[in-house]
Amino acid sequence: MSFSAPPGAPAPLLHGGGLDAARRRFPQAPQPWIDLSTGVNPHAYPLPPIAPEAFTRLPDAGARAAAECAARLAYGAPAHLSVIAGAGTQAFIQLLPRLFPAQRVATLGFTYAEHGAAWATSGAGVARVDTLAALGDADVAIIVNPNNPDGRLVDAEDIVALGAAMGARGGLLIVDEAFVEASAAGVCATPRAPAEGVVILRSFGKAYGLPGVRLGFALCPPRYEAPLRALLGPWSVSGPALAIGAAALADADWLAASRTRLAGESARLDASLTQAGLAIIGGTFLFRLAACDNAAALHDRLAAQGILTRPFPERPRWLRFGLPASPAARERLTRALELCNVG
Repeated sequence: MSFSAPPGAPAPLLHGGGLDAARRRFPQAPQPWIDLSTGVNPHAYPLPPIAPEAFTRLPDAGARAAAECAARLAYGAPAHLSVIAGAGTQAFIQLLPRLFPAQRVATLGFTYAEHGAAWATSGAGVARVDTLAALGDADVAIIVNPNNPDGRLVDAEDIVALGAAMGARGGLLIVDEAFVEASAAGVCATPRAPAEGVVILRSFGKAYGLPGVRLGFALCPPRYEAPLRALLGPWSVSGPALAIGAAALADADWLAASRTRLAGESARLDASLTQAGLAIIGGTFLFRLAACDNAAALHDRLAAQGILTRPFPERPRWLRFGLPASPAARERLTRALELCNVG
């Protein structure tokens, strides 16, 4: 396995959600746009009443503690792990190389590129490997589970065993569970995470449809808590975000109903995509990954019709579709796919 850091400044990474850039590139596209480029719940959690003080005062320790307590209960985090709130999981991805310096970092398969980019920027050599066994050779191993973009699942017991082994030899396993609420039951490693060797990242915005809130959590061994909070700095999460997170994470009934709804909608999206001639190759309840001979061209043809999807330059046959927010949006996608003549 070869660990290599790219020379020079890293190139900007491609993400979903660039609707402003799509509007500039396709100015004649019909309005309104349908943004299917991100894996976010299209049915957002209803915002709770927020006290005016959340906007007019700096967030205090009590608000942060309430959100972190709600996250601990919602995620089933064991008592031996600390729960730390941050401004989305992206904040933790960029800070972890400063918390745990490493020379050799390995990611499992083709996955969310920000992980490797953050460690490469810190000077670490980064390798992409295909098996759990190969991860064990690295100082830091990274598993996105379910994986973005293909939805690959790693058994939670295997993750726990790898984390324990890495912790025993002074390594670190980072488990990104950003989409775990939108996957089959039983794949979440959080409740069984060992006391050492594992940091688990949990996203709030994806499952609850509120990515603009910028809230996420790191679950980590207590010895990392103080240095990680110091790296985050004071008031790293806004008062309104903490209030929204505390309310939503305590609402287990809403999340259960949302999972059921999303499972049905993802199945209907599969039907639309396969009817159009695309092959479904993976995904979660929040996004579906499809394949066709020229996905980049299909992306552009859909964009010209005001529908934004997510291409992958490294995988020219792949195109990821988020869930349409309504039956009307799904019907518009179906009609657009027919006009593109995929099959």
